Amino acid sequence: MRAAILIAVMSAVTVLLRFLPFLIFRNNTPPYIIYLGKVLPPAIIGMLVIYCLKDVSFSANSHGLPELIASVFVIGLQVWKRNTLISILTGTIIYMLLIQSIF
Repeated sequence: MRAAILIAVMSAVTVLLRFLPFLIFRNNTPPYIIYLGKVLPPAIIGMLVIYCLKDVSFSANSHGLPELIASVFVIGLQVWKRNTLISILTGTIIYMLLIQSIF
């Protein structure tokens, strides 16, 4: 019973936080919120890329080649298709295939 109450409260808080900006701003969205909506997603993706590549060892056996090859595929697909999901999914698959079969 206690777990169900906890889950219900956490769900309510999550839903409230998701809808709160829409309730607060209604039709008058401030320019800085629009700016943050445009700037933050690429910034977060950039930080995730740096975080994922921070531990790549260029002195190890593979010399960072799987990471470099997968990154080139992700960048190329993103420039070509402009679809983040396809780019990241394909890069992940290529990286895993390289790690499992070649390196």
